[in-house]
Amino acid sequence: MTLLDQPTETPIRSLKGRSGARMSLPDTHRTDYSDAELAELNDEFERLPASKIIQWGVDNFGHHLAMSASMTDSVLIDLATKIDPAIEVIFIDTGYHFPETLATVEQVRRRYGLNLRMMTVARQEEELWQADPENCCSAVKVGQLDRALASKDAWMSGLRRKEAATRESAPIVSRDLRGLVKLNPIANWTDQDVDDYIAQHDIIVNPLTLQGYPSIGCMPCTTPVAPGEDPRAGRWRNSDKTECGLHLS
Repeated sequence: MTLLDQPTETPIRSLKGRSGARMSLPDTHRTDYSDAELAELNDEFERLPASKIIQWGVDNFGHHLAMSASMTDSVLIDLATKIDPAIEVIFIDTGYHFPETLATVEQVRRRYGLNLRMMTVARQEEELWQADPENCCSAVKVGQLDRALASKDAWMSGLRRKEAATRESAPIVSRDLRGLVKLNPIANWTDQDVDDYIAQHDIIVNPLTLQGYPSIGCMPCTTPVAPGEDPRAGRWRNSDKTECGLHLS
């Protein structure tokens, strides 16, 4: 079994916990996982393909599960919609995105017939990224994600450990500060895993990734990355900032 196994339609019924006892994972909606159970699940998920991790999320949380998407690529969307074509996909339109990113959103939406929830930020009299750059992400991104997840019990993202030093210890499943279960099904994928999946499944990618932008955020805060630079060096360049806050909340 490899990380890039094809998604399976077979629900995960049970897994062995750290003690060796079988952990029951019901197919029905459940919200009462303890932190200890999530820690045991995280250990088990390290050895499972992303498709089975997503299947577990769908089986347990149903329509109370959503996923966020940055539209750098559509790898996680491809994996998730093969398991649940109706899964809610959240995209935060900050008003500052590159035209290429917005075009990618539309291209992905059409290919998969996405159940897309576009969270649109109201225009401000003064550009927030100029007026308050330190808190812009919190106000624009994190606030909109909080709104989108208000009726959810779990969510997932395409965050990966190889993307940045700040993400090296990212769990596959945990509880976020909202109290929701957070899934990062491809957290342990390498860059090669991603490239292979993109090639094998004809995945839509943001064209900016081929123009020196391996990590894509808002246009005012994202610059191209030179060969040999950290992939996220172009985010908030010349600033101490390394994360927008979406994955710290």
